[in-house]
Amino acid sequence: MSLCNVTSTFQSWLNQTRLADFLAPLALRLYLAPIFWMAANNKWNPFDSDSSLQGTIDWFANPDWGLGLPFPEIMAYLAWATEYFGAILLLTGLAVRWISIPLMTTMIVAAVTVHWGNGWLAIAEPSAQLDAARSLLEEHGNYDWLTQNGSFVVLNNGIEFATTYFIMLMTLFFIGAGNYVSADYWIAKKFSNC
Repeated sequence: MSLCNVTSTFQSWLNQTRLADFLAPLALRLYLAPIFWMAANNKWNPFDSDSSLQGTIDWFANPDWGLGLPFPEIMAYLAWATEYFGAILLLTGLAVRWISIPLMTTMIVAAVTVHWGNGWLAIAEPSAQLDAARSLLEEHGNYDWLTQNGSFVVLNNGIEFATTYFIMLMTLFFIGAGNYVSADYWIAKKFSNC
């Protein structure tokens, strides 16, 4: 058997996995949907009478302790709506390529305005600050209970997460929602002859 035949055989076997290629975009959508759902509901939960978008508007507006963005009310509503409806659309697989655009824009704005000054890492590297926090918890808290499922960490709030989500959304923008388990697939199948 020649090298060409062996290569062709292995490539043929590899190509058989394309029957399940819908799993990758489905996994991306299912991973991202709760992230954006929680981000939206942290800004405003419309089903909670005690929740309000005002805190987000104030944070967007204030240059001293917030972001100092122009048009903070419009920006807050746009960010909330993009994340809220984006989560629903990602979950259902409807208009995934379209919603990826404003979600990517949201990630760029978040990376530049909120996270950029903190560098790359989302989780802080070991430091004197982390050691001091750990000592306080050991002395005044139940450190064993707090760390029973993992190490104590401090959020660095760098651009790592926003960049990762941007890359995942960019992938969905180019490949779409995937076959079989998305509204986009069934709509395209229904109207493919139009």
